Amino acid sequence: MTRHEPVRSVDRFADLKQLYADMTATPEFQAAFGDPMPLTIVEPGEEPGEYGMPDDLAAQADSAGVIATIFDLFTDTRLEPLAAEIAWGFVNSFHFVAGKLERREDSLAAEIGVMARNPEGGEVYNRELEEKQLLCQSTTEQRLAIETMRDYAAEMYRALSGWPWSPARGSRASRISTASQIAAIDFLRARQLDVRDRHNPKGPLVVFSGPAVWHDVDLLWDRLDLVREQIPHMILITTAQRAGADLIAEKWAAQRKVQTVRFNLLGSGMKAAFARNRKLRDLGPVMAVLCEGSGVQANLYEELDSAGVPIHAFRKSDQAPDKGMPVRSLARGQRALKHRAAAAAA
Repeated sequence: MTRHEPVRSVDRFADLKQLYADMTATPEFQAAFGDPMPLTIVEPGEEPGEYGMPDDLAAQADSAGVIATIFDLFTDTRLEPLAAEIAWGFVNSFHFVAGKLERREDSLAAEIGVMARNPEGGEVYNRELEEKQLLCQSTTEQRLAIETMRDYAAEMYRALSGWPWSPARGSRASRISTASQIAAIDFLRARQLDVRDRHNPKGPLVVFSGPAVWHDVDLLWDRLDLVREQIPHMILITTAQRAGADLIAEKWAAQRKVQTVRFNLLGSGMKAAFARNRKLRDLGPVMAVLCEGSGVQANLYEELDSAGVPIHAFRKSDQAPDKGMPVRSLARGQRALKHRAAAAAA
């Protein structure tokens, strides 16, 4: 694959340390780590206190560094084939903790909602409501920090393994008359909007689907680049296969920083696949890229064509002769050291 173009390359893996030192924290890390609330509650049940956040640049460098270290340690050894699997688990650890924090947020937000809708008044009630709201805000702050670290570690994983990181399950998404009661209601409304926006990205939808076996990476990347030129703020919707054309498209999206929605099957068999195709049609996509595969892709073509959706269609015979998989394997993908700077430049 010739499409990874790091802004800056290094000759030795050890040079990454100096490369990190020359960087400035990205806006995402500056937002998540650079301006913490004056007071926070670190653990439920503790009193509010003044605690700092990790340095934003250090958090950014170490999030990627822990993944890079695994690949560097295992490269050119008998453990090399396991590097991607181990690194995936590190990224997933961030994802697991972020999910736990989000569930705690949901629970606290529900409790705040009950209190705000049933005001009792009085100093004790107001203090309890204020502390519960601070705990919810503190949990939100923790979640945002961990999600930011997860997303950067996932980008390093993508740069070194050659494949976009995705969780094993779920989404990866990567915000009465007293003053306390008014603040609580406003806080809940703001949080609901943040959750909605993170799980409902805005933009024109482009559907992509293809078979589990597809070898011409450049053919698809070139066409997806063309589609993106026409639709700069596109959201890519794939049919979520973990191999072949769908995975090639998701890798393209990760490299180009295009938001992706993985439209998994709910159920099994052709009936479930055809039902998914109708749902994809009903989403109102503005364009589609479809590769010849099974009857599922043929049915999706018919559904979208009948709805008047412009379609870029590829037959299996459109592919260039297969000279070997253009995407390097997970085990060998980290040999070229220049690619290791890609995540640092991201």
